[in-house]
Amino acid sequence: MNEPSTAPSIQITEAAAKAALETMKSDGLPPETTYLRVGVKAGGCSGYSYQLQFTPDRRDDDTVIERDGVRLLVDAKSESFLKGTELDWSGGLNGKGFVFTNPNATGTCGCGESFSV
Repeated sequence: MNEPSTAPSIQITEAAAKAALETMKSDGLPPETTYLRVGVKAGGCSGYSYQLQFTPDRRDDDTVIERDGVRLLVDAKSESFLKGTELDWSGGLNGKGFVFTNPNATGTCGCGESFSV
């Protein structure tokens, strides 16, 4: 298994880490044994869509990125699409949720949940 990355492909902001921990706790998921899996899958109106999922399972090809008690998992296939991406949390007037700022995206859809490369 890959060890925690020294130069992570994805940055997670303090606000996103805090929101992930709060969600884990409110869902009864122990942060010590729960990961936040970040991935990309084909689909969505722009070609690819982001995936976020809490999981206790870590795969052999996962890269682990840690921030403030949150452990992100990124599989090798998704990592190439997400290199340089920042995962943030927005609680503004436009709605609450995780926000991806991906420098590899050449276009996004209106809802911000899918992108093209």
